[in-house]
Amino acid sequence: MRNWPYFCFLLKHAQDLKQVTSHFMLQKCNLQTFLSKPQHYTLYSQKIRTFHSSNILKKARKTREEKKFKNIIQVKQKSKLPRIQLWTGCNPLEIADMTNRELNDVYKAISYLENGAAYMDYNVEIHDTGAIIAIAKRLGYRVEFIKNPNLEQAKTKRIQDLVKRPPPEAKDLVKKPPVVAIMGHVDHGKTTLLDSLRHSSIVTQEHGGITQHIGAFTVNLPVGQITFLDTPGHAAFKSMRARGAQATDLVVLVVAADDSIMEQTVESVRFAREATVPIIVAINKIDKPTTNVDKVKQDLLNLGIQVEDFGGEVQAIPISALKKINLDLLTEAIVTQAELIGVGGDPTGPVEGVVLEASLDTTKGKVSTALVQRGTFKKGSILVAGTAWAKVRGMFDENGKQLTEVRPGMPVQVVGWKSWPAAGEIILEAESEKHARLVVEYREQKLMEEKMATDQIIIEKKAQMHYEKYYQERQARLMKGRHRKIRSSIREKESVEDPTPFLSFVLKGDVHGSVEAILQVVDTYDSHDVCRVDVIDSGVGNVTENDILLAETFEGVIYTFNVQVPKEVKKLADERGVIIKPFNVIYHLIADMKTEISNRLPLVEKEDIIGEASVLQQFLINEKKSKVPVAGCKCTKGVLKKNSLCKVIRSEEVIFDGLIKSLRHEKSDVESIKKDVECGLMVDDPEVTFEAGDTIVCYSPKSVAQITDWNPGF
Repeated sequence: MRNWPYFCFLLKHAQDLKQVTSHFMLQKCNLQTFLSKPQHYTLYSQKIRTFHSSNILKKARKTREEKKFKNIIQVKQKSKLPRIQLWTGCNPLEIADMTNRELNDVYKAISYLENGAAYMDYNVEIHDTGAIIAIAKRLGYRVEFIKNPNLEQAKTKRIQDLVKRPPPEAKDLVKKPPVVAIMGHVDHGKTTLLDSLRHSSIVTQEHGGITQHIGAFTVNLPVGQITFLDTPGHAAFKSMRARGAQATDLVVLVVAADDSIMEQTVESVRFAREATVPIIVAINKIDKPTTNVDKVKQDLLNLGIQVEDFGGEVQAIPISALKKINLDLLTEAIVTQAELIGVGGDPTGPVEGVVLEASLDTTKGKVSTALVQRGTFKKGSILVAGTAWAKVRGMFDENGKQLTEVRPGMPVQVVGWKSWPAAGEIILEAESEKHARLVVEYREQKLMEEKMATDQIIIEKKAQMHYEKYYQERQARLMKGRHRKIRSSIREKESVEDPTPFLSFVLKGDVHGSVEAILQVVDTYDSHDVCRVDVIDSGVGNVTENDILLAETFEGVIYTFNVQVPKEVKKLADERGVIIKPFNVIYHLIADMKTEISNRLPLVEKEDIIGEASVLQQFLINEKKSKVPVAGCKCTKGVLKKNSLCKVIRSEEVIFDGLIKSLRHEKSDVESIKKDVECGLMVDDPEVTFEAGDTIVCYSPKSVAQITDWNPGF
């Protein structure tokens, strides 16, 4: 320690020192002050000008013996090489990829190994971890070993390959009921035909007398068992008809003999051709006196369907579904056609099927109507359809009877879905619940990736549009010699409000197909610049409290289709001022939407024509020491009224639009002039001049409600 005498002098003043902090070791000094052991002192700075200390005595000095020996334990310096991830079994090509080096560089590093010649092929697997570490070190990296990603990819690939099996061999096929889709235009008698075949009265139960769901029925007939699919003919249910065609063995095309070929008839033929399904034509309503069967056959020929009477192969059976005429001939034709195409099914192996419809049952939960195409549905089966999966808890037929197993060609209601499967999705059987979850996760990930890719394209397009707009505006400013002014203060926050009227709604339906059909019709609306139509949410099932809160938040209404509204939910809706609109027929619902849109459109000003006059000549009269022009005219239509609005039209151009200031008949001021009466007419603008042949139109403005031009196609 430096300055020992001075410091020892300070220590003599014991009253200025207190034991706390600094640690000093004193051995001897000139003032004979000696401390035999370390002590702690506090030095008061009021009586000390300078203070010097050193920590040199704190470190223990090595003894002579310690200096003779070097450190025995050497601590290895940690490698500063960058780290890469490799795995046991990687090949030289993968090492080159992970290190971002050329394959020749990897070969050069391998050549330093003792057995390097064995690894000189680009796809040979290296299982020696020491060799992998040595190669990476030569390339300037250290290795972090991970699981082989190729094995993970193989596992993922196995999960994603939950697809249909290859077609069965002929020896594996057994007889099954032919699946027949009844298709055609709305009101051509499809459901009536099914009623007659199964001795039921479905058509009387349909709202509005039209089918709005896919109905699947198995009918026992003298010629055998046949599964029928009743598809909607209404224009709104295009997707349902397409699904019906894809799921069947053959199509019965119902054509009314009094209407012949209609829009949905043509569409049904197209769906059948796309699905490569044979067609049988049922010419219905032959009991009516206005029918013309030959015309129907000719129209079919023009459509590309050549019936047997015209030398073709398509069977055409004249029937009356209502009077049950020739129904036996139709069923025989179906069975014959099924035998010709060799209808059969494989009841073994994993299940395959198709979702026809999905709904919510208050007692059973989420239910799907499915058609079995291969394998056998059994209780406990694990099914996957799109991004939904189920463990089958129960199976029922169309009459609600519980089933133990369902073979190919049979419709079934499946209970046990964790979420609603989309109508039209393919049903496949998974090995286990875990496998089903992995498949669903994989499919959801793929959908997300596809959506992100689509969104990215849209984002890039919008960014390009914004850039082009900015560039054009910038060039215009530069051409005018204008440059952007630097702001001296923070710009105030702008609040952008869209003044466009809007209709927001929540949609709840009884089955997935109905909700899908309504949303597809809504998609045809394209006048969002006039009135926006926003779907807040949609789903299957009864209206919930969450639906009420959503509608309230977005100032929307709730449309329901064949579903109930619980009392407590209705009470909440009344309290929150949310309107619930229930419907059972799709075109009634769409008609109400059109009305709601029209009610939200702003009023437009229109002119109600009161009368017209033709100018014969112009007069000038004295008024307040000036000459004022007056039109001498004759009323040719309606009535001319004083103080009403008028237009002066010359050569189809309006030269004045304002008030009629004065009307005079002969020498009297009058309030109005009737047809075929001559008069003098003065307007409130003295600068307006008149010429013979001018037309004066007297009108009354009025506000008129607009009507939307949305045409959904029906």
